[in-house]
Amino acid sequence: MIKFLSYIVYGLVRLISYLPFPVLYVFSDIVYFFVCYILRYRRKVITDNLKNSFPEKSDEEIHKIRKEFYSHFCDTFIETIKLWTISEEEMKKRCKFLNPEIFDRYKEQNKNVITILGHYGNWEWLTSFAIWRDANYLPVYKPLHNQVFDQMFLKIRKRFGAIPVAKDDTLRTMIRYRNEKKLSATVLIGDQTPKKKSISYWTKFLNQDTAILIGTERIAKKLDQAVVFIKMNKIKRGYYEVDLIPLFDNPKETAEFEISEKHTRVLEDIIKENPAYWLWSHKRWKHKKETAE
Repeated sequence: MIKFLSYIVYGLVRLISYLPFPVLYVFSDIVYFFVCYILRYRRKVITDNLKNSFPEKSDEEIHKIRKEFYSHFCDTFIETIKLWTISEEEMKKRCKFLNPEIFDRYKEQNKNVITILGHYGNWEWLTSFAIWRDANYLPVYKPLHNQVFDQMFLKIRKRFGAIPVAKDDTLRTMIRYRNEKKLSATVLIGDQTPKKKSISYWTKFLNQDTAILIGTERIAKKLDQAVVFIKMNKIKRGYYEVDLIPLFDNPKETAEFEISEKHTRVLEDIIKENPAYWLWSHKRWKHKKETAE
């Protein structure tokens, strides 16, 4: 029964993706009303995260950011669905990579790249990078338990040539591309919460003691891959610009935790510029430093 219902949802999502953006955003506004005012989705988590991150802001300012977050959150859901059928031409207009030529330099050096980002803007739209440059773009993802939905998201993410890689296959896949001398850009999200038993590095992030995943740093050093941060700016509703920021060309020369600290600081600055576009509903601070040590 669950599988049957999943296929119905699969079909509905596919049909919805054919709707034009103006209609989709009307739908997003309706969903926003229910999510924000009726369901009050993770309202306490969002509010606490905002207050702890910005203690200097008034309740009125926190309320404004929370409303903007809910609106953006609903938009990203709709935009991700649209990714299934949007044309390549329209995608290039709506998600513009400002400096994709950065990867040409690494290609000339025969050097693969790790790109790091946060849950900011619409990270699913970044799978359109393959439109801009001929490279093996490898977004790492966590497979869903529901196989129907998992396949649906895989099709959406592969839409413009990206090659999604299951989390547990990350290192093996990166080594294979290196050994086959194929230029690759592996995409990792750096603001995930590490498992309690694997925490080895803490820093201040958005005014709070925060456990940081150091997988990006470890893999970059092990495979000697350049580290590039993906900065996504929301220009207006449905339009983004992406800036690629080289962080480290020679990661083996860095000090311990230097890479982890750097990409955390870059993300923090981006969030402070426009707080509403980060994923505040994520339980980022469920581990406390004093209890984890």
